[in-house]
Amino acid sequence: MYTVTKYPHGTFSWADTSSTDSAAAKQFYMDLFGWSNFDIPIGDGMTYTMFQHQGQNVAALSDATPEAREQNIQSHWSCYVSVDDVDALLPVVTANGGQIIFGPMDVFDSGRMAFLMDPTGAALGLWQARGHIGAGIVNTVGAMCWNELLTKDAEVAKDFYQKVLGWEYYGDDHYIHITNRGRNNGGMIQMTESMGDLPSHWMPYFHVANLEESMRRIEELGGSILMGKHEAPETGWWSIVTDPAGAHFYIMQLIKADAWEE
Repeated sequence: MYTVTKYPHGTFSWADTSSTDSAAAKQFYMDLFGWSNFDIPIGDGMTYTMFQHQGQNVAALSDATPEAREQNIQSHWSCYVSVDDVDALLPVVTANGGQIIFGPMDVFDSGRMAFLMDPTGAALGLWQARGHIGAGIVNTVGAMCWNELLTKDAEVAKDFYQKVLGWEYYGDDHYIHITNRGRNNGGMIQMTESMGDLPSHWMPYFHVANLEESMRRIEELGGSILMGKHEAPETGWWSIVTDPAGAHFYIMQLIKADAWEE
């Protein structure tokens, strides 16, 4: 019902966190979501920790690079979209006002990737799968269930992603829903002045069985609540939270999770 074997082009498929305290963050996520893990050496003494749930890959964690530490880049989550051909897409990104942050590059035999920055300043990963499709389950408790862009200019962002990835949209000024090939595929929010200097950014949501219990557990485990319980009408309840290393993400208690259909 929630198992994935292939992601269509333009679909969110993965999330990972770059952490300034990977040991604390790893234990936090294992205790919070009941995830298991295994470490993959990636060179220079660094590892990529693959989190698993119900026997499937669900997300990952890596140490912040020395360059990121030098630049005081805080711990953060990154979101990835599956694409058919990373290299063919990069000229489309730059032709429509985006930038290539790094890549394209092969990731062993797992796939090929690049990171773009959209015209509003938000970074997004592009993933061309080979041995690793992304998350093996979605939408169930303990797995990624949504991805969202908080952006300084929603109209510019909508136009960019429509031209680059073919996304379509519905909703209103309060919340913009993204669809990809007829499937719900995330959302966008126009940032307001009350958000101050917070840059445009993507964040993942993870489905939890009970939001209030999970919020309490997060604080017990050394995390914090950035934004308390809110209702998404007819969808569920959500909160923005922070892991012990400072990475922000959403948790959401869904009323009814969408089944994955291929």
